[in-house]
Amino acid sequence: MRIDAINEWMVRAAVLLVLCSVVLGVAAQQPLTLNVSGQAGQAKVVQINGHSYVDVEALARITNGSISYQGNQITLTLPNGGSSSSGGSAPSSASANSPANTGFSKDFVTAGIEYMSQIREWRNTLANAIANGFPLSDELFQPYRDDATKTLRLANLAASTDADHSAGQLIASEFENMRNLTNKYLAKRANLEFIAPDALKNDPMNQQILTCARSLAAMASANQFSDDGTCH
Repeated sequence: MRIDAINEWMVRAAVLLVLCSVVLGVAAQQPLTLNVSGQAGQAKVVQINGHSYVDVEALARITNGSISYQGNQITLTLPNGGSSSSGGSAPSSASANSPANTGFSKDFVTAGIEYMSQIREWRNTLANAIANGFPLSDELFQPYRDDATKTLRLANLAASTDADHSAGQLIASEFENMRNLTNKYLAKRANLEFIAPDALKNDPMNQQILTCARSLAAMASANQFSDDGTCH
């Protein structure tokens, strides 16, 4: 056999061995696929040098995402909702952190207590002035009206539960009743009408204000809204 024939045979044999090793290596590798939890669809996975690679477009398709290209960068944007399994737990977590709709929120109760304290001071000022025959003037009650108006607004802003909003209507009625009571006796004084020192004792509007205040205090203590009609 000639030398050149032997060399050609050896080259062919070497190429055959390389091809066989490649084919055997591919055959030994098991096909891999990527599954995303909570999403339908699969993407093929390619392993190179011990690392796994997946087609980014296939991944976007599975996750209902989108791909954008800018220069040498690829941006994969995933939907905000997340997978269906985690999406169901989010509302439960949010509702667990929110106040119960059947009770009052802490911020509303705090503002409501401050507000009713101002209403009480307003009424006590009116009662003392009438009982002692002091002059009645709009300037005397203006600071109490302003403070109560401000705190009422804060209470309404703090309302976050159904009970808060319902009670907010009642404390607003208490404000209107107190303003009407004050204006009633301011008008009497302006018309030079006689005002008995115990006039408030038998005044139905004054009694309504006191009864409403007790009703609101009971609701705050029980942490439950209950309209008995006394504030209307």
